[in-house]
Amino acid sequence: MLLYQPQDGYCYNSDSVFLADFITKLNPKGDMLDVGSGCGVVGLLVAQKSQKINLFGVEKQKEFIFLSNHNATINNITYKLYEGDFLEVDFDKKFDYIISNPPFYHNGVEKSSNEMLYNARYNVNLPIGRFFKKVSQILKPKGHFVFCYDAGQFGLVSHELYKVKLNIVDARFVHPKEEKEANLVMIHARSSSKSMAKVHRPLIHFKGDDFSDEVKEIYKDANTWSIKCRI
Repeated sequence: MLLYQPQDGYCYNSDSVFLADFITKLNPKGDMLDVGSGCGVVGLLVAQKSQKINLFGVEKQKEFIFLSNHNATINNITYKLYEGDFLEVDFDKKFDYIISNPPFYHNGVEKSSNEMLYNARYNVNLPIGRFFKKVSQILKPKGHFVFCYDAGQFGLVSHELYKVKLNIVDARFVHPKEEKEANLVMIHARSSSKSMAKVHRPLIHFKGDDFSDEVKEIYKDANTWSIKCRI
């Protein structure tokens, strides 16, 4: 998959590729909304592998609005993009799947002076309570919410999901190395579900100085090629 990204500003990283793999393995189908689509990487990777979804995105930054649409076009993926802040957009439909690699750095982290990085990284731009409430309002009954977040905030994430009647059914933690604490968690929640949560075995990013065998396969399957450009 060919993906254009901004020369200066936020570029996708391993979180997006891991999340796309996590979502694809759920065998999604139906209408899927990618919240904060950026250059489109997560939704487009899922759409390329999952032929039973209709892909939608929502993005507020003009550079990423252009890149999402452009990357969908060059990869021959049908895509509808809502332009604006997710919390303010009046959606004309509900969705079977809502996916997101949202901004999740908290207020205690030193903020970037780059506006694109600031919007893409820090949760002040998408407060978790308002984020989850809006998701719950536009999910279809028994709909799926799949996203990643800072592993250190897993307790808060669980609490906020419970408040809007979204139940975690799958969770997988990502560790930089076997001996390191998790720095990311990928979560699959469902609307009004009573299922018990399945905590999958951890995903280990590195074995020594090289990628783990599983991560090598994930990168190989994604097969992305990035081109940085100025808009």
